[in-house]
Amino acid sequence: MPRKPARAVAPWVRTRLRTAPGATLAFGLLVLVTAFLAAALPRSVDAYETDGLRHAIDAAPAHRNAITLTTPSESAEQLTPPALRKARDEVTPLLPAPLRVNLADSAYGVRTTKRIQGLDPWLPQPDGLPTDLVLDARAGLAAHAAYTAGRAPGAGTGGGLEAAVTAKTAKALHLKVGSVVHVQGKDGAPKPITITGIVEPKDAGRPFWSVDTLLHTPLFSAKSVNGEVKWYWTASLIVAPESGPGLLRTLGEPEQYWRYAPATGHLTGQDTDRLAGALASATAGPDLVKLRQAIGENGAFATDLDDIVAEYTGLRDAIASVVAVAAFGVGAVAVVVLAMAGGLFTARRRAELSLLRSRGASLTGIGGRLLGETAVVTVPAGALGLLLAAWLTDAPGTRIWPACATAAAFALLATLLLPLRAVFLHRRPQLHGGREDVVTAKPSRRRTVAELTFLVLAAGAVTALRRRGTGDSGSVDYLVSAAPVLVALIAAFVLVRLYPLPLRWLARPARRLRGAVGYLSLARAGRASATGALPLLALLVALTTAAVGGAVLTGVADARDKAAHLATGADARVGNDLGSTPLPAGLAETVRGVAGVREVSPVQIEYGLELPSRRGSGDRGMGAPLVGVEPATYARLAARTGFGPFPADLLRSTGTGGPANVGNNARVIPAIASPAVADRLGARPMEITAAAGRFHVKVVAVRTVTPALPDKDFLLVNAADLVNRAPTALLVTGGGGTALDGAALRAAVAAKDPNSHVALAGEKRAAYVDSPMQTGAERLYLAAIAAGAGYAVLALLLSLLQVAPERATLLARLRTMGLTRGQGRRLLALEALPQALLAAVGGALVGWATILLLAPGIDLVRLALAGAPEEAVGLGAALKADGWSLGLPAAGVVLLAGGAALMQAWWAARRGSIKELRAGDAR
Repeated sequence: MPRKPARAVAPWVRTRLRTAPGATLAFGLLVLVTAFLAAALPRSVDAYETDGLRHAIDAAPAHRNAITLTTPSESAEQLTPPALRKARDEVTPLLPAPLRVNLADSAYGVRTTKRIQGLDPWLPQPDGLPTDLVLDARAGLAAHAAYTAGRAPGAGTGGGLEAAVTAKTAKALHLKVGSVVHVQGKDGAPKPITITGIVEPKDAGRPFWSVDTLLHTPLFSAKSVNGEVKWYWTASLIVAPESGPGLLRTLGEPEQYWRYAPATGHLTGQDTDRLAGALASATAGPDLVKLRQAIGENGAFATDLDDIVAEYTGLRDAIASVVAVAAFGVGAVAVVVLAMAGGLFTARRRAELSLLRSRGASLTGIGGRLLGETAVVTVPAGALGLLLAAWLTDAPGTRIWPACATAAAFALLATLLLPLRAVFLHRRPQLHGGREDVVTAKPSRRRTVAELTFLVLAAGAVTALRRRGTGDSGSVDYLVSAAPVLVALIAAFVLVRLYPLPLRWLARPARRLRGAVGYLSLARAGRASATGALPLLALLVALTTAAVGGAVLTGVADARDKAAHLATGADARVGNDLGSTPLPAGLAETVRGVAGVREVSPVQIEYGLELPSRRGSGDRGMGAPLVGVEPATYARLAARTGFGPFPADLLRSTGTGGPANVGNNARVIPAIASPAVADRLGARPMEITAAAGRFHVKVVAVRTVTPALPDKDFLLVNAADLVNRAPTALLVTGGGGTALDGAALRAAVAAKDPNSHVALAGEKRAAYVDSPMQTGAERLYLAAIAAGAGYAVLALLLSLLQVAPERATLLARLRTMGLTRGQGRRLLALEALPQALLAAVGGALVGWATILLLAPGIDLVRLALAGAPEEAVGLGAALKADGWSLGLPAAGVVLLAGGAALMQAWWAARRGSIKELRAGDAR
């Protein structure tokens, strides 16, 4: 009878885990954090994309996001309230998914498509033109308005109609309860419309009112009549729904309409393509056929939602491409740190695995046992990281399967790294005590081929990014997004190959120095372990990611600052609606006294100045504003904003200004002009006739922009040379030790001049953050920078842990030869310093070079200026190197490496040397 195999006294996995509980716990925590970050990334992107889609639709004006179905009115039976309601109930379920509507804010009824003239002479006729009227038999008025006078309109009697009007319409058209308005009927007879009530909208911003503002606010507009501009009124009368059939008797060509306010609470970021397809199908596709079956064969579907969705899609794709750069950087650092952790465990157990291999253990057996060890740690840690990410990032629209996929991928990688590395290293029996420094670890041909392959990939990625950009393809290009990682990878390969050479050169003269610490530290640093490539790669990628992330955030902030100053000209602008109206005397002094105001630059702007031409009277006319400034303060403002800086001496006063020089028309004053104005005036002095005086100007410099009028042509002169001086605006610069107090500034200006207003650059800047996708992407970049920095610290600590036993043994042996504790600390610090400096300086230089290489290909306009006007978007937004993101992480690496080395020396001295000097201990 065969004997059963003997049961193991101590199971392998349990024994190994109990042998090193601290290392096991640390590795599990690393996997947990990595799985959490990997799972949180796609869920965070889903969350801000969902918020962005909903915000894009909800924040759009009601006339753009409304869904309107219309059909011409053919019979009176179709215009009754029951028929219209029945048609609405039939057509609403036919709207294609994922379109849903909010019936509470929707409206339906009958309206005239052609404006009807009011026949009553008592209606206002400013220039002799009759008032135009729109008749709207809309259902649901009582739920959205409150009656301030009269009653609700009814069906009317004797062929007449009854209507209600808003208070604004009643005031503009001189209407009151009981007024009778007459319009032309189809039979030629006037049709009376009796005003039975005056209403006030409960919320004029709700879609019921805001889709068609004429419903609550009359329009005072102009049109050309025989070459003369004539003004007239247009207003809307809200007819009773029961009077809908009566609109057929007017000349208004009525139509039925069903107007829906879109519901967005169910939409997610993944519904974008479905929503675009549904809108296209309802506009001119199969779904339009279904809708026409309910409302009539001439029915039409109209909305601007398709344009809103297209704008959102463009913003989403542009932001996704930029975010992918950060995601690749952090992911690469995480992979390297996991590889370093696996390498550390493999190095610590090299002797054990070599012994097992020498006693006949198979590679499969060793790999299986190590796989079991790591799986017991990584699988629960990865699952816990996934659960934490799902809990902390729970938001509408977040999917679970991308998070599961990314967390499982990193957990699988962490599980396989240790077994695969061990199997690869022990595929052949290893000799005990072999050296692994850079002297013997010559680069193999395979490594050279791999490095050249990565070099080609990096060059191709950078070239593609510079040519195409991150958002040209409409989707994320993974090779382009990995360009910073590939550049850092190539830099790491180059630095690992080159850095021992200068250290060895320095070690030669160090031999002649007194003391062995300097020479020994340089010699050991020059013969550092070949495994130092992984820590260097991790640090370079982390520092490059931090540099690119800082450049993104700095570029976004700089673009918003420029766009805000483009709108205001300075930190604040004081003026009035009529740009050429002078400000009251003493206002500039009042503004200077407001807290936070550092400097005030008065400017005098005269619009509509007719310019002479060097080409003579045959040239076409051209006008441009004349801007009078104080050269000193205005030159400093131009330098701070970057809008056309110039030396103040260019506009040095000629001393010919003021009322005393009214008749001195021959005087010539210097001017700075925009390119078009400079081209028209030429190089010779030209005479200018303006309200500010009559004089000659000579263009002494050309600038494309200027703070006072950054988006217009201009002619800039010294205000002291003008005859009639009257500032029309104040350009305010803040930062005088305290923040500019906008409320105090507005209060001070209002107290001095109620007609003046204040525009703040800070408020303009805040308006450019228009979408949750922008804020979400910026928070994601900050998180990526923080995660990259954390992984860089881990990489540095892991590299120090890997050489810690060997350094402890070295210190113990050297102490037996007379090395003091202070010398031991200096030795370890000087040994760690070259590699730390290499990583810090190399990371800063690689980050700076990466920014220069990638800046032409990364467009940050949509991330920075999603809601900005066209002239602000024209400024562009590109990567901008930030000294803090380049220097601060690099300095942190050096300080951390030095501090860790000193701590290690202190700990080794505190423990003593007995353990490190045991006979037969192989280290």
